[in-house]
Amino acid sequence: MSVRRSGFTLVELLVVIAIIGVLVALLLPAVQAAREAARRSSCLNNLKNLSLAMHNHHDVMLRFPPGCARDQSPFGTTAAGGGWGSSWKVYLLPFIEQDTIFSKWILDGNNSGYTNATNMPIVNNLFLATYRCPSSPVPRFYAASNNNGSIQMMTSYTGIAGSNLPNTSFYSGTHGFASGSGPLYANSQVNMAALTDGTSNAFMIGEQSDHLRDAAGQPIPGAYTAITSQGPHGWTMGAGQVNVGVAYTDRHFNCTTVAYTVNQRGLPNSGGTGQNTGNNIPLNAAHPGGCCVGLADGSSRFISQTTALLVLQQMAHGSDGAPVILD
Repeated sequence: MSVRRSGFTLVELLVVIAIIGVLVALLLPAVQAAREAARRSSCLNNLKNLSLAMHNHHDVMLRFPPGCARDQSPFGTTAAGGGWGSSWKVYLLPFIEQDTIFSKWILDGNNSGYTNATNMPIVNNLFLATYRCPSSPVPRFYAASNNNGSIQMMTSYTGIAGSNLPNTSFYSGTHGFASGSGPLYANSQVNMAALTDGTSNAFMIGEQSDHLRDAAGQPIPGAYTAITSQGPHGWTMGAGQVNVGVAYTDRHFNCTTVAYTVNQRGLPNSGGTGQNTGNNIPLNAAHPGGCCVGLADGSSRFISQTTALLVLQQMAHGSDGAPVILD
């Protein structure tokens, strides 16, 4: 007597596979959205920690760090070497549990901070997660011949120097507008009392974690070193000439003067957004719809790319007396 075995027919198996495929297709966007939400939350947490570190620096030094220094000791006089100094990201190291790195760093040597033979090995291939947005599509590291051959981390955040509103900045063609109206500008020594609009109404740190993109939204070839204010010289780079209020010829690295809307496209090699960096590279991110910022009150928040430029400029100023409504 034969026994009949039950099982799936080929048609039934194909139907089951098709159903599974449809379910996966339906669930995949939700999974991707959940992952991006987690990455954005991590980015916001980074900015909050950095903003709180700014407060800790203020508690110790009675002011925020310089946005980008001109080769000088902290809040001291210009060093004899007169070279390029260090960025706020270096000055903040002791306050993000990186004392070992900071203790070795030469802030006021006779050589520029970014080419100093002692400094470069310290940060060679160094990765600091606090300075990096997990959504960033930009390579984590790059090598630049003008960094003594060191491999530099591409960070995701920039200091807010101010805005390009009238009477708050000055212009120098290729390098764009440089401001001294925000909390972190060239050789700045800003304390909390100077932010008269209130610390909750002042940007401190902004996100720059995506590629510069053309008008069609495509990454600009070869421009990944220009998508952040650190440019090709690395996250430790400071400033050259710092005469705020007069014509200048040098660049200010790791800080930005807000002159464009969030995620603005089609700005390659225009004033302030050139390949060898400019002072006006816009706040941008791979997060859908906007970017993250850290505020002077120690908080962080997400900013929509539809936010009006005037609102961004006023938030970057910190003491213009204008009422700000940030959605």
